[in-house]
Amino acid sequence: MSGVATRKNIRNLTPKELDNLVKAFAAIQQLPPDDPNSFFVIAGYHGEPFRGAGYANPSWWGGYCNHGNVLFPTWHRAYILRLERALQSQVPGVAMAYWDETEEASLTNGIPPIFLQKTYTFSDNSSAPIPNPLYSYKFQSRIVDRLSPIPDANYSKPVGYETVRYPFSGLVGTPLDTEGTSIHNMKMRKMGEDATNQLLNENVVTWLNFSSFQNSDGVKIPAGVNDKFKKCLDAPNYTVFSNTTSAQRWNDDHLGKSDFKPIVPLESPHNSIHLAIGGFDVPGQGNRDQVAGANGDMGENDTAAFDPIFYFHHCFIDLMFWRWQVKHNQRDSLEIIQGYPGTNSIDSQGPTPGVAGGTWLTLDSPLDPFKNPNDPTKAITSKELVNIANLGYVYEYAQPPGVIPPITQPAPILTVGNINRATLRGSFVISAWAYLENKEKFLVGAEAILSRWHVAGCQNCQNHLEVRAHIPMEGWTKEETERMSFEVVLHTRTLSKGHPDE
Repeated sequence: MSGVATRKNIRNLTPKELDNLVKAFAAIQQLPPDDPNSFFVIAGYHGEPFRGAGYANPSWWGGYCNHGNVLFPTWHRAYILRLERALQSQVPGVAMAYWDETEEASLTNGIPPIFLQKTYTFSDNSSAPIPNPLYSYKFQSRIVDRLSPIPDANYSKPVGYETVRYPFSGLVGTPLDTEGTSIHNMKMRKMGEDATNQLLNENVVTWLNFSSFQNSDGVKIPAGVNDKFKKCLDAPNYTVFSNTTSAQRWNDDHLGKSDFKPIVPLESPHNSIHLAIGGFDVPGQGNRDQVAGANGDMGENDTAAFDPIFYFHHCFIDLMFWRWQVKHNQRDSLEIIQGYPGTNSIDSQGPTPGVAGGTWLTLDSPLDPFKNPNDPTKAITSKELVNIANLGYVYEYAQPPGVIPPITQPAPILTVGNINRATLRGSFVISAWAYLENKEKFLVGAEAILSRWHVAGCQNCQNHLEVRAHIPMEGWTKEETERMSFEVVLHTRTLSKGHPDE
């Protein structure tokens, strides 16, 4: 590939740049579903349709994506690069763009308007409006959830299924799911497009901005995705920056030290955006009730990559990864703590196709299914993806625009543990609440868990069931927190109203 692609904030693209990006997405979505550059094939690498070694074995994850381990940032870097090159095969020179989830326009208004438009009109009026390929994707081939031995719900999708976001539902894998989803979505459509778009944007804005509680001085403490993105840049090493499994162990090991501040891994705010678009409210926030039955594709690992917004979200995740590298002078090398939690193929979701269970993960681990451009017989590795200058792209803004003011005194830490996800269906949210002596109740924090729909059918998941979180009680003294009582609540997927099993 000749030249260097500059990845920009999608809100900053010129009309011509946006036209080219839309043309490229439309083109790959129209390629036959067996074409290597087709959107269907590339989207299917993340989860369904499961393929490769162990694709139907519940000990394996089945999809190629890496979550909950040190390959999370590098695998997804390879993924966005693969998509970008497919786009360039249709429109030479086009560059991927990112959705800046921390800029003022997002914090105030939610997702960029381009993702909410059902049709797209080219700036030069050279052709008639087309269905907007950034709004949704219509399946050209069916996918089957092969990991589920449970007949009541699954994430299979028929030909013609069109991806959806909050507040709609996309559960159509069984007759029961299809019936409940049809009733739910009909109710949502009656509200009107403007109203459902407003619900989506309000939900995203809340996730980006919410405050956990007011401290003893009456100051609201930020705890939303915006705050987490900024804090993750302070992670002291790549291992704990890269994933939730390693960060949880680091926080456990350092809890109680006088200067301890919980590490926020990049994967944590990443998960929150998935759930914000996929169907979860921040518990206890806003003046409206949770939209029960909202089950959008972004909220589930199996199908998230079929929603086009996935790639703009992950392009921003890659930008944050690069910003961490720049800040910590890790442009040319990364270090993995050997033997640490999050460095084995069985950690979290379990091994991916082609990777044996119990394998230690390193910078030389293969990132299937992505091939080394110099030797197509071999998979590319993390070591070859460290410096983006070698990959043919750069970012418009490699430096973050702002930083979190330093906290002078470490805050008391609320540790939430002993949460077993054995019977939880799909992704979920943990909320922690504090009760003051006067019985006043505050939300302390919310942690989004991006999970698979059928944990009960996954042998490896049954060996990695505990979920833990460390929430700083910023602004409160140790003595004040000792007089509080706490409550932890799990918020799980709900079936659509009218579903026979509800």
